[in-house]
Amino acid sequence: MTITVDARTDRCAHNYHPLPVVVASARGCWVTDVTGRQYLDCLAAYSALNFGHGHPALLAAARTQLDRLTLTSRAFDHDQLYEFCAELGDLAGKQMVLPMNTGAEAVETAIKVARKWGYTVKGVPADQATIIVAADNFHGRTTTIVSFSTDPGARDDFGPFTPGFKVVPYGDAAALEAAIDATTVAVLLEPIQGEAGVVVPPAGYLRAVRDACTRHNVLFVADEIQSGLGRTGATFACEHVGVVPDMYLLGKALGGGIVPVSAVVADADVLGVLRPGQHGSTFGGNPLACAVGRAVVRLLSTGEFQDAAQVRGAQLHAGLAALAPFGVIAVRGQGLWAGIDIDPAVGTGREICERLMELGVLAKDTHGSTIRLAPPLVITEAEVDWAVDRLAAALRG
Repeated sequence: MTITVDARTDRCAHNYHPLPVVVASARGCWVTDVTGRQYLDCLAAYSALNFGHGHPALLAAARTQLDRLTLTSRAFDHDQLYEFCAELGDLAGKQMVLPMNTGAEAVETAIKVARKWGYTVKGVPADQATIIVAADNFHGRTTTIVSFSTDPGARDDFGPFTPGFKVVPYGDAAALEAAIDATTVAVLLEPIQGEAGVVVPPAGYLRAVRDACTRHNVLFVADEIQSGLGRTGATFACEHVGVVPDMYLLGKALGGGIVPVSAVVADADVLGVLRPGQHGSTFGGNPLACAVGRAVVRLLSTGEFQDAAQVRGAQLHAGLAALAPFGVIAVRGQGLWAGIDIDPAVGTGREICERLMELGVLAKDTHGSTIRLAPPLVITEAEVDWAVDRLAAALRG
């Protein structure tokens, strides 16, 4: 039975405002809609598809595991779990891994771990732990996470809000350090803010955050759910400035675009504070997720995708910088990740994305006249040039 667009919209809750394209199949960087038209995917499911649609190594890992075992719950062990934790831990240079499902679950897990660490290791008085976060953050949409969002669209009508968070300006290391007190257990930041428009912090900021956390015995938690796993031209965005956080939060690309997989990765002195029964997830660390996650780690272990993101990213940013005469006000980002501010006189971000769609490129707007590009890391030189040419045409109207 074919469902009309109007009927489909009526039956689906309106928590998203998608572009009017209905995708039926995909491979690599290209998707095909229900009419047979192809589009270059320059969003990659918000970096969940870093390796492209249908990567053969990831599909093979999933198919093999589907025929063997998909779920036990954590009531029993399975033969993929400990290998996944060891391999991901080695990739991140950390001792322990706590697998979950979604990025928001990883953030919620980190909040619990940081509070538990604060009480049992740092000695913060019971129920007084605080966590410092940055304005314009995006860490998910659970009730606790939106409690420290500064985006009205994420917060409005969802209170009452969870206490225990302090919001400081992103990129202001002095303000962050001034907010630290005896109750502070963690600083939670995106090394590059995604939803805010791919905002790269000022030079020296992440190093200053790391140093302040070390001085004050505070955990530095890096949300690399979008920025990590090759997107910026390194395994983790923190690597670009030589900073190692106490906790990495990973997700999106960790599931290869096949299953939701997330993880908190840290050393034993942090994750070791948890005891059986204090945190869990029925599907977290399931066999299928671990098998796909292991295949993702294998892809990243060669450095091939990180290098590709660096090379093709430099090409992308050079191409975007040349679009200033057509109404591009600013370009931000790193690797194959770009936030592009458009002159409002040229069009809103939504309007530009709709024009791009008509020209065969899928992208996503954010905050007025800003659009984001985050193509799969398998994009070719010719495809990058084609995408930039299409954007130039969209800006010309």
